Amino acid sequence: MKFTKMQGIGNDYVYVNCFEEKVENPGKLAVRVSDRHFGIGSDGLILIKPSERADFCMEMYNADGSEGAMCGNGVRCVGKYVYDYGLTEQTSIQVETKSGIKYLDLTVEEGKVSQVRVNMGAPELSPSGIPVLADGDKVLDAPIMVDGREYRMTCVSMGNPHAVVYLNDVKNLEIEKIGPMFEMHPCFPDRVNTEFVRVVDGHTLEMRVWERGSGETLACGTGACAVAVASILNGHVSGEVTVKLLGGDLKILWDEQENIVYMTGPAAVVFDGEIEV
Repeated sequence: MKFTKMQGIGNDYVYVNCFEEKVENPGKLAVRVSDRHFGIGSDGLILIKPSERADFCMEMYNADGSEGAMCGNGVRCVGKYVYDYGLTEQTSIQVETKSGIKYLDLTVEEGKVSQVRVNMGAPELSPSGIPVLADGDKVLDAPIMVDGREYRMTCVSMGNPHAVVYLNDVKNLEIEKIGPMFEMHPCFPDRVNTEFVRVVDGHTLEMRVWERGSGETLACGTGACAVAVASILNGHVSGEVTVKLLGGDLKILWDEQENIVYMTGPAAVVFDGEIEV
């Protein structure tokens, strides 16, 4: 099977062109290729497939084999792949995902895509839509007990569930210990991605992320969007926000009038390869 390894600010996936390749058991394959010692090494597997509703369809699988609904860094890399590898000549494309159709604008330099702006759609704030077990119409700066300590969280879905937690220091956070406790907390029926955030200034945020099914990753695009929305709702930032992740920066703009979140960031090919399956 031919594949391409790609990354968006360090959030790396193995991409398979399913216009040419056939994947029988994607969950099992995701576990195998994601292994950084015995496989290719990635945060998961993304399949690029034909779509009846959009230009392309993206299916994503986490490193543990579970299927994910959406990946912001992943969809940017899909945009780069389909243009750079000749599947389209368009610079504005639609990609079908499990959480709806995403609209991508590609910036091309010297024949290759360098940046991708993604219309990520509207943030979901209702507890049932995220989902999170809570009262009221949104979960804003709400208390949650984890490992005997009270944290404050704001919950947002960007097609997948996120809990945003503000801390004074994220660099020294024992994320391997606390991350799984948030992920598996009983108030999240579908588990949760958790962003631990430090407010740098009125337009800048620093975050680390524990992704459900993958653990800590260098970046999470939907997480960065959720963090920007949560931080605007909590009055920490305004306007276009720079979110600083371990792998690099993303620009996030929440157009509150249209209620649409836009994410802009890079996408890169690491290498092409072939693996026996």
